[in-house]
Amino acid sequence: MDAKQDLVLIVDDDESVLLTLQKVVKAAGLDADLVTSGEYALEILQTKQYDVILMDINMHGMDGFETVQEIRNRRISTPIIIVSGRKEDFDTLYGLDIGADDYVTKPFNPVTLGAKIKAVIRRSKSGTGKAETVLRAGPFSYNTSTLRFYKNDTEISLTSKENSIMKLFLDNVNRIFTRDMLYEMVWNNSVVDDNAIMVYINRLRQKVEDDPSTPAYIQTVRGLGYRFVV
Repeated sequence: MDAKQDLVLIVDDDESVLLTLQKVVKAAGLDADLVTSGEYALEILQTKQYDVILMDINMHGMDGFETVQEIRNRRISTPIIIVSGRKEDFDTLYGLDIGADDYVTKPFNPVTLGAKIKAVIRRSKSGTGKAETVLRAGPFSYNTSTLRFYKNDTEISLTSKENSIMKLFLDNVNRIFTRDMLYEMVWNNSVVDDNAIMVYINRLRQKVEDDPSTPAYIQTVRGLGYRFVV
């Protein structure tokens, strides 16, 4: 029996863009479902699981940012790639801050986008099928089989990149990671905004720290990078 193909949800209210993205996904060897609004996306996500979501921003009704926020509020951790014509740095950083895993601007290179989609899926599935291991450090634990992260036995919902960063930290307590090291280990050296790591670190602090303004666990090592301590 053939292995099940990875499934992508494409959300855009422009039919020509939907069809273009569908071609990109098909060319990458993946299946796709197409929806034309954030509301429809939330409805289908109640009953169906996807390996990645491609999300437009400027849509009628609920826009892409609102949809991403609601997806994360519902504790759905499916990786999300925003594909938008909005190119301001603020939009990129805001999209990452509310829970998207990547931000691609239109017009996009189909080959590059296809590679990004497959890379995001591959990272989100890292650990799947391996023997279950629970990493523990202080009040934190991470199940490498289910990819679930806990503080004091209470689950904390993470996006796929947040997941990758926290697993890296738990595997390497007290080790200092420079930005270049994080780019290599989490982003596989793909080109991302210089502020992306700071955005993710700040977002993780909001989730794991007792007082995010005075981080005790995810510490900045001035001039070097970041260190996870317990």
